[in-house]
Amino acid sequence: MKGEPALWLPGIDHAGIAAQVVVERLLAKEGLSRHQLGRDKFMERMYQWAEKCRQTITEQLQRLGASCDWSREQFTLDEGPSRAVHTAFVRLYHKGLIYRGERIINWCPRCATALSDLEVDHKDIQGHLYYIRYHLAEGDKDFITVATTRPETILGDTAVAVNPKDKRFKAMLGKKVILPAVNRLIPVMADEAVDPDFGTGAVKITPAHDPVDFEIAQ
Repeated sequence: MKGEPALWLPGIDHAGIAAQVVVERLLAKEGLSRHQLGRDKFMERMYQWAEKCRQTITEQLQRLGASCDWSREQFTLDEGPSRAVHTAFVRLYHKGLIYRGERIINWCPRCATALSDLEVDHKDIQGHLYYIRYHLAEGDKDFITVATTRPETILGDTAVAVNPKDKRFKAMLGKKVILPAVNRLIPVMADEAVDPDFGTGAVKITPAHDPVDFEIAQ
């Protein structure tokens, strides 16, 4: 826009799991599955579909008048880009910036793989707030009431959390409470992620069922 020459390098993405789902639907119309084809044959079908879409995308961009350098068009699975990705990954790994770790993921039971947040359709539903008493291990008379919308996950609780600035629970920090139903002892901890105005101000921490709980438990 400033009148200076700039390179617009056209690139086409293979779309990952989204492309796989489309090709599997096409195979289903033929009465086939990726398992019946085998990995090599399925990859051939994937490349055929990707090439068809690549041509369509390129034609659409050209019709729009995009001033790309079409002689340098790249596809994410071409040798050059693939080698660049592998090289960058290895370098970042050796610098300690890439590492293995446990995280909460979106798991697709049909595809048997993890999905990114961008590939998941989230749905809001009207829930209900339940109140549960967690008695202190030191005596049955004292307890802390937890507010939760997921009482069915109680077996996975590892702690009860409150906001560190909430004076109501200051005396309970560091103490143990009895997890209802299983009588397991779990700690009362403080974390700024807890909203003191939500429910009772005390929430149960269930790392296996909630990303925020997982981060707090870490």
